[in-house]
Amino acid sequence: MEDYPMPKRQRMRWWKLLGLAGLAGVAATGVVVARAERRRRAYTPEEIRDRLRERHAKAGDRSS
Repeated sequence: MEDYPMPKRQRMRWWKLLGLAGLAGVAATGVVVARAERRRRAYTPEEIRDRLRERHAKAGDRSS
């Protein structure tokens, strides 16, 4: 046990902190994804069609 550079308890504490930071990152990513999904679903089908038509028209202008 004397071969370890730091006590076993301290090493376990680092792993716990790393795990908690990972969980916090996953939770934050989930919040961002959920928020984006809510924004996306807020559009009506007509609004989505209009936006797609606008994008298509812009893309056609660029390629010519």
